[in-house]
Amino acid sequence: MSNLKRFALPLIAAALVLPAAGCARNKGKADDTGYVARDVNTLYSLAKRYLDQGNYILAAKLFDEVERQHPYSVWARRAQLMSSFSYYMGQQYPDAISSARRFLTIHPGNKDAPYANYLIAMSYYQQIEDVRRDQKITQQAADAFGELTRRYPGSRYATDARLKLDLINDHLAGKEMEIGRFYQRQGKWLAATIRFRTVIDKYQTTSHTPEALQRLVESYLALGIPGEAQKAAAVLGRNYPGSEWYHRSYRLIQRHVPQGAPQS
Repeated sequence: MSNLKRFALPLIAAALVLPAAGCARNKGKADDTGYVARDVNTLYSLAKRYLDQGNYILAAKLFDEVERQHPYSVWARRAQLMSSFSYYMGQQYPDAISSARRFLTIHPGNKDAPYANYLIAMSYYQQIEDVRRDQKITQQAADAFGELTRRYPGSRYATDARLKLDLINDHLAGKEMEIGRFYQRQGKWLAATIRFRTVIDKYQTTSHTPEALQRLVESYLALGIPGEAQKAAAVLGRNYPGSEWYHRSYRLIQRHVPQGAPQS
């Protein structure tokens, strides 16, 4: 979350340049978000005050009111993005995504479009669950960060997006490994093989690749196709010769296919 705060600083700084006239006098009553016709300066200043106080959801709703009551003002566009940021900080991630997408729909070529994309990606990222859960959100985060790096490769958000993508891919590979190991325990060797091959083909730069190769050796031997097991062991030996996963594969190949054992 600290990265997003840092990236949001220019946006928040710009929010401070509202004219002093019409500043909010409201003391924070519960009906601050109820529909009361207010000038844009009052609404925006009140929303910014709640944001500064850490009352993120109320701030977001007031930024929404800026857009609703003054849709053609210069501040309506900025309020959309500030609403998304406030929802994000309040951990209301679906609302943050919705606000940022609305901003992009109405202002696709705006200079803050990369930041809106980053807000969307980070909102998905914060919802990632451990590998035992469904990984739909994880894939959505990967897609959002991928789109950000493709569309805005030179933006200030692209570097962080690439780092996050590496972490996400490792997470997705971990999910494939978990399912593959489950199939192995069930004796469903072909299904396990498909999962391990996915890791090698799609997530080959992650930390799970050596284990995936070793699990392939196990699965191919169990399926009675030692030639494929030898190929997987050879790839493991070339790329990870000092790993424990290679030593396990080497021992397995020697036990089951003595004449074709890979050289250590």
